Amino acid sequence: MNLDMSLALASTISGFFPVVVALFNYRHLDKVLRIAALFFLIASVFDPAMWLLANSGSKNTMWLLHLNVLVSLFFYTVIYHKLFAKAIYKKITIVLAVITLFIMMLFNRSLDEYPSVSNTALSVQMIMLSLLYFSQLLNPLKYVDIEKQGLFWINAGVLFYSSVNIFLFMIFTQIPVEDQHNYYIINSITNIIANILFSVGLFCKPQKTT
Repeated sequence: MNLDMSLALASTISGFFPVVVALFNYRHLDKVLRIAALFFLIASVFDPAMWLLANSGSKNTMWLLHLNVLVSLFFYTVIYHKLFAKAIYKKITIVLAVITLFIMMLFNRSLDEYPSVSNTALSVQMIMLSLLYFSQLLNPLKYVDIEKQGLFWINAGVLFYSSVNIFLFMIFTQIPVEDQHNYYIINSITNIIANILFSVGLFCKPQKTT
């Protein structure tokens, strides 16, 4: 098995890390973390489903990637809307979600093609929301150890994955097909790291504020 296939397999397996941790630590998760855990459970199914469909003879599984982006858009919008304390941030979350959905509907040419525009639009939204949430964490109403907050690590994973992959998503369809697997190594590596950060976040115990 070559490097890109090995990393793709490791990336797929890593998707189950947050799920296992969430099951182990479920009673300590608050409402938002439980929503995040549900999202990670659903998201972990997409890569194995694509592998199974491809090995069963399906000619095109790109529609699953499109569905994955829509599911991600929905869950991240719900999660960040619940996380933000300021009403203006909540409104920004909804506005960004509507704009992102509009871009997805307007510029995606076919469900049989890689969702380059959708992934790029979602990444822009995630970068903006994650930076807003970091701003909220750094200006708390009460003192908290942010590194002990589970959502700090999940937000870090969102920002890391989106900011690294956004340029790959933008140019992916312009890369020759025979070379695309070499570039997608970037996505595999960042996905593994992001899933580790998500797992750390779900493992954190609730912290008291002072």
